[in-house]
Amino acid sequence: MSLPQTLMKQRSDMKQSPDILCIGSVLWDIIGRSTRAMQAGSDVPGRITRLPGGVAMNIAMTLKRFDLHPALLSVVGQDLDGQKLIAAAEVLGLNTDYLYRSQDLPTDRYMAIEGSNGLIAAIADAHSLEAAGDKILRPLADGRLGQAKQPFSGLIALDGNLTVGLLAQIAASPLFDRADLRIAPASPGKAERLLPLLGHPGATLYVNVEEVELILGRDFSDAAAAASALVYRGANRAVVTHGPKAAAKADVDGCVLALPPAVLASRVTGAGDTFMAAHIAAELRGAGALQALQSASNAAAAYVSGKSEG
Repeated sequence: MSLPQTLMKQRSDMKQSPDILCIGSVLWDIIGRSTRAMQAGSDVPGRITRLPGGVAMNIAMTLKRFDLHPALLSVVGQDLDGQKLIAAAEVLGLNTDYLYRSQDLPTDRYMAIEGSNGLIAAIADAHSLEAAGDKILRPLADGRLGQAKQPFSGLIALDGNLTVGLLAQIAASPLFDRADLRIAPASPGKAERLLPLLGHPGATLYVNVEEVELILGRDFSDAAAAASALVYRGANRAVVTHGPKAAAKADVDGCVLALPPAVLASRVTGAGDTFMAAHIAAELRGAGALQALQSASNAAAAYVSGKSEG
């Protein structure tokens, strides 16, 4: 397919009704990676890249690679960084029609340093997302995607980078009563923000064992125990990862496990988002609980090893 034909197809895809809404951080990722092990104070050669990122963006990009049609709900500034980010998202075939374009908030950024031994440090400058608040949700209330009397009833991937107040508002809002909510905490430090959403009847939490420990305030030896504890606490469904160890999916019907393939890690930022998107895509294809969990584990392993796009 020629470049003009590819761009025409991408524009056509963006005009389709979205399969899923991705709500949360849409920003620039600035990632420094080295093939050497690192610690605090290390000064080593490597590569620095800038690419579209943020939990909502990462999930949307992966969903697009599974031939789905995600739409982004977030804030992007009208600065040069924002213009370039919108252009990059549209080249990827993502629907940007519902983004809140702020005149006075800058486009958010995330910076991370990774070595062969994993993530060394990261800083998320997502102040604009926090400042925008519920303005990013306007399309769900003004009739474009839904309204209070007829709320959106499809899939929503929700990013825990939103403020505690906004997440609590979403948990109680009639605009989300019928949604199939898929929720990611964004980082362990923000896991406790998800507490208001534990009781949502349509929610699935995608977390790792460390994040479950922070949410519930106790230790767990494996993903199965952590996922089952979340369901016992009131979660509709829980999908829990544990690094290279078995992942688990639990609901009131029980728990299934899937072991990711062993790989040599070359990157970590975005792995959880890839796992979540791959699990959603597998379920939309009609995969059963075990098959969907294994598909997600395989996709995340491929991403971490550098063998997949991203």
